[in-house]
Amino acid sequence: MNEIINDEIEKNIDKNIKYIKELLEGSSDMVFREFLIGNEKAFIMYIDGMADKILLNDYVLESLMLDADKLNSIDNVKNKILTVTDVSEQEELSKAINLVLSGDTLLLVDGINKAYVIATRLWPVRGVSEPQSETAIKGSRDGFTETIRFNTALIRRRIKDTRLKIKSENLGVRSKTDIAIMYIEDIVNKNVLNNLYEKLEKINIDAILGSGYVEHFIEDSKLSIFPTTKSTERPDVVASALYEGKVAILVDNSPFVIIVPTTLPSLFQSPDDYYQRWIHSSIIRIIRLFSIIISTILPAMYVAVTSYHSAIIPTKLAYFIAASREGVPFPAYMEAIIMEVSLALLMESIVRLPKPIGATIGIVGGLIIGQAAVSAGIVSPIMIIIVSITTITSFTAPSYDVSSSFRIIRFLLIIVASFLGLYGIVLGLIVMLIHLVKLKSFGIPYLSPVVNPSISDFKDMYIRAPLRFFKKRPDYMKTRDKIRQR
Repeated sequence: MNEIINDEIEKNIDKNIKYIKELLEGSSDMVFREFLIGNEKAFIMYIDGMADKILLNDYVLESLMLDADKLNSIDNVKNKILTVTDVSEQEELSKAINLVLSGDTLLLVDGINKAYVIATRLWPVRGVSEPQSETAIKGSRDGFTETIRFNTALIRRRIKDTRLKIKSENLGVRSKTDIAIMYIEDIVNKNVLNNLYEKLEKINIDAILGSGYVEHFIEDSKLSIFPTTKSTERPDVVASALYEGKVAILVDNSPFVIIVPTTLPSLFQSPDDYYQRWIHSSIIRIIRLFSIIISTILPAMYVAVTSYHSAIIPTKLAYFIAASREGVPFPAYMEAIIMEVSLALLMESIVRLPKPIGATIGIVGGLIIGQAAVSAGIVSPIMIIIVSITTITSFTAPSYDVSSSFRIIRFLLIIVASFLGLYGIVLGLIVMLIHLVKLKSFGIPYLSPVVNPSISDFKDMYIRAPLRFFKKRPDYMKTRDKIRQR
């Protein structure tokens, strides 16, 4: 038997015990214990390795056995005998067993057609540490862990507001993964919240093993290469988003929290932008914007100019490029694609390998192989320079997801440039712009506030104005409480 057929809890404890053991047979980590509370038969069940045995011994079993004389009514088990803080009553066996599978302990007493579920969850956890994917110079050093309740606490520390709401759900037919939806009740855009609940209700899959699973199901455009949700390891980033009226989705077993809705300009914002002086942050944002433009179009521009439009470059530069490409057996577009693919493979290997080995591979791949390729005449020195500039500028994007999106755009522009030259680049950029204008994230235009111009929103887009000018929340979010500074 592996499916709950009878969901009612019988008063006869022997029937309940037999049914539970048949249901969970073959699970060696399940611990069953039968004992007496006075003259009444009792039964507890928990999972070895997920329940706190010290709490069970000292505050559950000891209390039940020594205070057996108090068992003269149903309510006394919970209110007078058990000395633990969190005890719930369950009338449905399925809910009780699901809680046991999450680390709690089930208690049954003969003659009582209810199950008592005692909060005894305790398993090995990773402590709070510095985020690995989002570093900040002046920001906080704490990052999310794989334990959902730790993560909600990290956010709660930053929002001590009674209107901060945390709604718990379970996703996954078999995994029953805990998720938490967080928002500030009097700020959040209700349309965004309702849209999110509708999407979550449609999820019907065996297992949710991380926040990435949830992202795939709630995205507005499944075929778009641009992320319409934002993932972060930083509690301060989530708190800031909640203050703007956004919604956070926390998934158990994942150190990444999903923020919805998101816009393309917000994906280029770094936590340090708000901790540094406004003039420094504004200059860095402008550099960041130009860097992503350079990383996207530079290889395609090289292909277009060398293949179709060599007349528009200065004569000396044209001679230099021609001399550097002498002996290279591949056309410019093939040379660019080979280098881009090689670089992508190198970066992937660095990410997957252990850190000490990854650093070695980076040096070997970046220096030795690159130099060998130039010496062998496979690629030109100018292409090595272009790929190096492209790589460095692409790393300025704070979001790995958006950086990956523009890497794909870079490949596509190289291909269209090889056929149509500069006209192909312009055509490709126009198609990309049309797609971005049509794209939405939970009903919010993806290019907001560019497509919905607002003076207050422009204070936190290309530049970051001084914080004293941040009087209102973003207009494009259509929040209920629009004022954030008085």
